[in-house]
Amino acid sequence: MSLFPDIHFDISERKVLLRVLDIVFALCFLHLIGSFFHFDYFKIDKQNWVWTIVLSGYLTIFGTVFELYNLQQASKFQTVLKNTILTVSVTTLFFLLTPFYTPVLPENRLQIIYFFVAMISGILIWRGLYVSLISSPRFYKRVLVVGDTLDIAKIAGNLEGADPNYRIVGFINTKEDGRNSEFNSIEQFPTNDLVRTVADNNISEIVVAGNYGEGVSLKMYNQLINLLESGFPIREYIQVYEEIAQRIPVEYVDKDFYRYFPFSRSNQNKFYQFSHRLFDLLLSVVGLCFFLIFIPFIFLINLLANRGPLFYTQDRIGRNGRAFRIIKLRTMVRDAEKDGPVWAQKNDIRITLFGKFLRNTRLDEIPQFINILLGQMSVIGPRPERPEFVRKLSQDIPFYETRHIVKPGLTGWAQVMGGYANSTEDNLAKLQYDLYYIKHRNLFMDLSIVLKTISTIIFYRGQ
Repeated sequence: MSLFPDIHFDISERKVLLRVLDIVFALCFLHLIGSFFHFDYFKIDKQNWVWTIVLSGYLTIFGTVFELYNLQQASKFQTVLKNTILTVSVTTLFFLLTPFYTPVLPENRLQIIYFFVAMISGILIWRGLYVSLISSPRFYKRVLVVGDTLDIAKIAGNLEGADPNYRIVGFINTKEDGRNSEFNSIEQFPTNDLVRTVADNNISEIVVAGNYGEGVSLKMYNQLINLLESGFPIREYIQVYEEIAQRIPVEYVDKDFYRYFPFSRSNQNKFYQFSHRLFDLLLSVVGLCFFLIFIPFIFLINLLANRGPLFYTQDRIGRNGRAFRIIKLRTMVRDAEKDGPVWAQKNDIRITLFGKFLRNTRLDEIPQFINILLGQMSVIGPRPERPEFVRKLSQDIPFYETRHIVKPGLTGWAQVMGGYANSTEDNLAKLQYDLYYIKHRNLFMDLSIVLKTISTIIFYRGQ
C-alpha cells in the first residue's frame, strides 16, 4: 500500500503549485547565489520589490508560452528541461532589457550568467521533485466508474488522456449483462458491496456514468447515497470530463443539453463585449502593420514558389449562421478542389512547400485581420467553417449549430487544444472545445488562448 494513500492533487492545484514554486525556487536560488558569490545584480529586499514582481510576471508569462504548465509535459523531465531553458532564456532577455523597472545592466557580464544559472537551477530542482514525487503513482487519483454504460474503455481513455494523474482502477456495470469481455484491461467489480470495493482498492473518487435517462438501479443508488452521506466524493461523468478535459461531451448529453450548458455570462456582459471588441481592433491594426512590412517578401516568394495568386477568398459561416468571405494567403496548388470541397489533411499533398510554412507559422491567417476590422470575425472564437461542411456536420453532430452564437475567431480554444479536423470525429472533438469556450469565456481565458497560440507557432504546430 502507498505511504500516502489518500493524498492527490487536482488539476487546478497542480497548476498553481507549478507556477508558485517555479517562482519561489528561482527567487530562493537567486538569493543563495547572492549569499555565496559576488552577485549583486538582483537583490530581494523592500527597496527593490518591483524587480521581484516584474521577474515573477515574466516567468509566469513565458512559462505559459513555452508550456511549462502543461501537465502532460510537466511529468516528463526531458521535455521540462527544454521548456525551462527556453523560458529562463527569454525571461532573462526581457528582464535585462526592461527599462525603469529592473536593475541597471551590470558592468560585469558574469553577473548575467549567475542570474541565468540560478533561475535554471532552482526551477529544475523543483521540477525534478515534481516529476519524482507529485507525478508518481503514489499521488494518482484512483477512480471507480459506476453505471450501466458499456463504453468504459472510451471513458477511461478520455479521463486518463486529459490528466496523467487520473487513473480508472475499475468499474461496476449496473446492467445485468454479466462481465463484458471487451474490458479485460480494466477490472470489473461486483455490484453487491460498493463500500467494501472502495475500501479494498483505495478508491479516491467514484464517477457515475451511464444511460442518463434510466439512471442506476435502486440498490446501487442506495449504496452511493450511503457513501455520499459519509463524505465520500461522488461525481457525474459529464461534470468530471468537462473539468479535466476542458471540453463538453455533447455526445453524452442528448436532449438535456441546456441543463449542462448554462451560457457564459460574458456573452451578455457589456464590459466584456466592449473589451473583447477593443482588443480585436487593436490587435488587427498591429497585425496588419506587421503584415505590410513582410508582404513584399511574401509576394516575392509566392511568385517563385507558389506561382499563382497571393490571396485566396472562401465562403465561411459566421455568427448567427450568416455567410461571409474569409481572406487568406493561398497555401494550396491551383484547382485544389476541382472535384469538390475536401477537408484539409495534416500532410495534404495539395499544400505547397511554401504554403506549409505559411500554415505552420499562421502567416496565412493574417489577412483575416481585415475580416476582424469589418466585424465579421473576432481574434478569438470558434474557427469559421465552410457552408458545405456545416450542412453535413449539423446533421451528424448534435448541437453543432450552437458554435455560431458567437463570432468566429482567428484562433480559439479548439485550435490550441486540438489537432487537425479532417473527419466528423475530429470535428466532434473540436466542437466540444468550442462549446467549452462559449460556456466559460472571459478575459483571462482569452489571454490564455493568445499565449497558447504563441506556443503553437513557436513549436511549429500550425493547423
